[in-house]
Amino acid sequence: MRSLRIREMTRADCDGVAKVRVGGWRSAYRGLMPQSYLDGLSVEADAELRREYLAQGDPGVVNLVAEGTGGEIVGWACHGPYRDGEVVTMDAELYAVYVHPDQLGQGVGRGLLTESVTRCSAAGHGRLLLWVLKENDRARRFYERAGFRADGAEEPFEVDGVAVPEVRYTRALAR
Repeated sequence: MRSLRIREMTRADCDGVAKVRVGGWRSAYRGLMPQSYLDGLSVEADAELRREYLAQGDPGVVNLVAEGTGGEIVGWACHGPYRDGEVVTMDAELYAVYVHPDQLGQGVGRGLLTESVTRCSAAGHGRLLLWVLKENDRARRFYERAGFRADGAEEPFEVDGVAVPEVRYTRALAR
């Protein structure tokens, strides 16, 4: 893995994170969800959402960014408490890992995932769970290589009237 700087996200990172998120959605979900939805994604709107989330200051949610050699944001990850419906559990959830499409296969996602696992372990969580699109084979292989396993749970997810099911993955954490 190349040398990356992984740190907590700041308000100044919101535009870079939005570029990574929107680019990641358009790349990873092409053919898995309606193209009209992907085409309608807005970097500006996503950046504003990131600023709003950071302003709310949820202390249980951790946003991480990966910086490239020039200081540009090349990846983003977010984790926090796992919610089973409205109930917050003692487990952690990896809400997202996105890598700029030009950086896929360069170790950015692995670095972000490793940092999230480390932080969740240090916080005393017994497991880390995540949801991934059922048909997203590339992401599923990525998580399986990192020790995650599908646990049989599925959840409906709808995008512009199209069903895009998700499956849950879990990994035990060392305390």
